[in-house]
Amino acid sequence: MSAAVDALVPARAAFRPVVDLGTGAVVAVEAHAVPLDPLPADPVTRDVRAAVGAAHAAADLGTRLPVQVGVRAETLAQGDPVLAELHHGLTATGRRPHEVILSAGGGFPPALRPPVTAALHGLRRAGYLVALDGIGAVHAPLDLLVDVVPYLVRLDGELARRAGSDPRRAALVTAVAELAGRIGAHLLAPGLTAEEHVLRARDLGVRLVQGTALAPPEWRPGMPVTVPVAAREEPRGPRPETTLGPRVSEFTLPAVTMPDTATADEVLSVLTAEEGVSGVVLVDARRRPVATVDRGRFLLRLSGAYGHALHAHKPATRLADPPRTVPHTVPAIAALRAAGSSAGGEGDRVYDDLVVTDEVGRCAGIVRVADLIRGLTR
Repeated sequence: MSAAVDALVPARAAFRPVVDLGTGAVVAVEAHAVPLDPLPADPVTRDVRAAVGAAHAAADLGTRLPVQVGVRAETLAQGDPVLAELHHGLTATGRRPHEVILSAGGGFPPALRPPVTAALHGLRRAGYLVALDGIGAVHAPLDLLVDVVPYLVRLDGELARRAGSDPRRAALVTAVAELAGRIGAHLLAPGLTAEEHVLRARDLGVRLVQGTALAPPEWRPGMPVTVPVAAREEPRGPRPETTLGPRVSEFTLPAVTMPDTATADEVLSVLTAEEGVSGVVLVDARRRPVATVDRGRFLLRLSGAYGHALHAHKPATRLADPPRTVPHTVPAIAALRAAGSSAGGEGDRVYDDLVVTDEVGRCAGIVRVADLIRGLTR
């Protein structure tokens, strides 16, 4: 297999927003690219080339939102040489691993399960966010989700669409949503083509969605999305949970991160390009949160008298706040209490995003305080 994945041919690219139904914001971008020249005959080389090409296409647009690219399970099963080539090609785009969601698809038959599981664990250790694709329809035993503990669980698109009119498929989606929530994974319903698909997905416990019902095929990062709104809120039945309630991981969203060395001007470029971004988490080389930039306060300070001249080329940390962190395993009610206590006497920080950390203190995402309030009072 060729190692020259960084010498990519020009590509036609398509982008699909990942939309958070709770806020209507775009929280990640799925990228697909097809090289203009003929693809290699070797399916593994072709797969790696396409994944890296998609990441390059997203980088060319300048978006700082997490980018999602797909890789076949058979490709990942090839082991370290392929993973090293994939890593080399992705890092050449200028993105760090925790800014990339690698989605493994195509099914996971018994013979592939051990090498694919090992590969996904290796990618997680390297910092990548991993996803399992086609869940509910492809060959993927549910205990695979428990073994892999993916960052993202992508439903099969046809299953997500048909769940709106088929009670049995709706029950399946609800079960996967419950499992994903309990293992701390995000659930995504792709391929939604009609408003009723989106509304039904939300009713079934899905928070992240994709499809032409939200954005046209020509969508690009920075363009608006359409989020259907129900005419009235239907009462929801009691949820099967422990007395401590849901964990904070059920409300966690992908974070927009930048190095803690970023300048105020670089952060400004991200915030002006992505209107749905509430803030930026500044992280160190180990992905540990160093500071958070709140969108409103940051833009206010830069727009003041001489604000841009004074701060634009200086470190963004000058205009940032200490991060308010919570472990991903804590109950949501504890995180909500922490939001109030960590604000101290600073009333303007009460609704700042919380930074969710993993078991070694790395940034695993953000939680919006308003989401916690809505989720715990409904």
